[in-house]
Amino acid sequence: MAILKFRVYLEEDDAVYRDIAIKHTQTFVHLHYAILKSFEFDSKHAATFFRSNENWQRGREITFEKYDKEYVAPPLFMEETPISNEIKNTNQKFIYQYDFEKNWVFLVELINVSKEENAKLEYPVITRKEGIGPQQYGIKSLLGDKFTDIEEKYDLTETASGFGEEGDEENDAEESFDDDNTDDEL
Repeated sequence: MAILKFRVYLEEDDAVYRDIAIKHTQTFVHLHYAILKSFEFDSKHAATFFRSNENWQRGREITFEKYDKEYVAPPLFMEETPISNEIKNTNQKFIYQYDFEKNWVFLVELINVSKEENAKLEYPVITRKEGIGPQQYGIKSLLGDKFTDIEEKYDLTETASGFGEEGDEENDAEESFDDDNTDDEL
């Protein structure tokens, strides 16, 4: 059974991507959920794929459900469409759009086709993560949820020892040296 490996880029930053391996018989709905899982997004919003070309132009739509909008051609449905049906060449591209209000856009590119299936893996599987993905509902820090723990542990407030205003008399007195004694002690 053929295994397809897709690289899923964040549209704004191609340094942030996930590689997903999936069986060619699985449907676009499997790829949809794998993308959401790989970027740690929930599955509460509308989504659609577009078959694309080398220039990332949107072609035939493969949608989660029929939405209240005009379609150029009747859409295919993720649940019913095997991925292999939409692979037209060895470097096939798709555009994945999630949450039409926030307009998350991902570029999906076929990067490898393998005949070897790993019996130990449950497909689809995330095979590689590069870069810190965006947070779906806000800004993700490098430390994530652990930052609050660090703040509490070290009490990073301005009244804590070592955190004062520049030019404080107390700090200036501690940093001054007695010039007369330094030469004698050396």
